[in-house]
Amino acid sequence: MQISSILKPGAVRVIGAVSSKKRLFQEVAEVAQASYGLAAQSTVEALLDRESLGPTGVGHGVALPHARLHGLDAVRGVFLILEKPLDFDAVDRQPVDIAFSLFAPEDAGVEHLKALALVSRTLREQSFCTKLRANHDPATLFTILTEATPVQAA
Repeated sequence: MQISSILKPGAVRVIGAVSSKKRLFQEVAEVAQASYGLAAQSTVEALLDRESLGPTGVGHGVALPHARLHGLDAVRGVFLILEKPLDFDAVDRQPVDIAFSLFAPEDAGVEHLKALALVSRTLREQSFCTKLRANHDPATLFTILTEATPVQAA
């Protein structure tokens, strides 16, 4: 699996300040609606439901909010750079400025897990995240993300 198979160029954005996780999820849902036709309200609700199980801030300024959605036919992604980091209740208590959201069909099974693992491994590389943070052009960010060499699990 490659990031290019789950992410469209239009689903990569740079946004200014957001005041809360819920507001971030609303931004994600708007991008998902515009890029993939997902219903914004149900997308926000699914992200909030998943987040209630435990924060998806994985550390080092990165969050991987994800959810399963009815009516989706494949795993889809939304990537956001936040110009102003957001307190996200991340595992390391650091604010988040990179959010890669994943949406999977309700019955996705292993495909959802493979996509989550791919994105997680890719964004675990600090030098890669530094490169992303240095760019604020969505087209450049898309290129960086899709040209990333998948890191193999140890």
